[in-house]
Amino acid sequence: MGSAAALFLCAAKIPVLLLERSPEVYTDPRAATYHPPTLELFEASGITDELHRRGLIASRWQFRDRQAGLIAEFDLGILKADTPYPYRLQCEQHKLVGMLQDKLAGDENYTFRQNVSVTDIKMGDDDVLVSAISADGEEQLKGSFVIGADGGRSVVRKSLDIGFEGFTYPERFLVVTTRHDYEPQGFAYSNYIADPEEWCAIFKVPGDSTSALWRVAFPTDPAADEASLLDFGSAEARLQGLIPADTPYPIVHTNLYQVHQRVATTYRVGRGLLAGDAAHVNNPLGGMGLNFGIHDAANLAEKLEQIWHQDAPLTLLDQYDRQRRQVAEDFLQAMTIQNKQMLEEKSVPVRERRMADMRAIAADPERSRQHLLNTSMIKGFRAAAKIA
Repeated sequence: MGSAAALFLCAAKIPVLLLERSPEVYTDPRAATYHPPTLELFEASGITDELHRRGLIASRWQFRDRQAGLIAEFDLGILKADTPYPYRLQCEQHKLVGMLQDKLAGDENYTFRQNVSVTDIKMGDDDVLVSAISADGEEQLKGSFVIGADGGRSVVRKSLDIGFEGFTYPERFLVVTTRHDYEPQGFAYSNYIADPEEWCAIFKVPGDSTSALWRVAFPTDPAADEASLLDFGSAEARLQGLIPADTPYPIVHTNLYQVHQRVATTYRVGRGLLAGDAAHVNNPLGGMGLNFGIHDAANLAEKLEQIWHQDAPLTLLDQYDRQRRQVAEDFLQAMTIQNKQMLEEKSVPVRERRMADMRAIAADPERSRQHLLNTSMIKGFRAAAKIA
């Protein structure tokens, strides 16, 4: 998320020092879905074109039941009057980070340092003092503002003594990556499969030069041993239990994630700001977290541009907090929590009502459009812009 913020800030001719704790870019499976507003935001920089070159267009997504099969299919083409990108685009997050770094390289306003860990933030009236540790030892860095885009365990957020309210799911999410192709079996590139015992989500990503990859997310038993959950044999059994196959599933990777639903109590303390996972975390069902963080970064860069170049008051940053925090609670949290509840619902009557409702929405063009405006993040993005 820091790279996205740097891109928008440098485009506004604001000097940026980006500090990265890791010595290298993470390549393990993370987010991979980009919704229409995100593609619109990246368009001017050329990142959207690059995502199209390296990604996969998912023009439809499916809602399924593990026993009943396909319940509803949604064609995002119905949004063609609402956005120039009426689809989802699938491309792994680490590839996006590489694209952003390539775009920023050589920009006179951009400085990038890796293997630097921020340890504390001290706020002044006119500046911010950042304490950090690098290979050269402890150091202090001064800036006009600091943006904490440092993840769910954000040091910036903790240093600013900002609360992080919400909850943690008792079960962890297991993500199994396989080379098995689900498309010939009728699956779209993005699928959500309801089941009261073991729901799952299946989606396709570009993968490597050898072949595309499919990721399958499952809930896990909170008491289960981590090693056994990550074991390829155990993962193979889960995939076979979902769709039996005559040959073994070619598994490439397994990952286990603790999942949270939390929002920071404020996104601003003085000249310190939060964006992305430092400000909000959520379950991955719907592919919204990464996108929402990018929307944070674009919104914040717009406010800082007015302060930096047009002498706008610092109180403009309070509008950033109001806009992005309210939609995080009203849209991001509400939708992702609801998505999980729909997939895991145990009450038979409730499940049947929801299945019938999904079928009815998919069959009605206007109801389908309204549903897709919501799930494609367009409605939430527009709602933020209207908050004074």
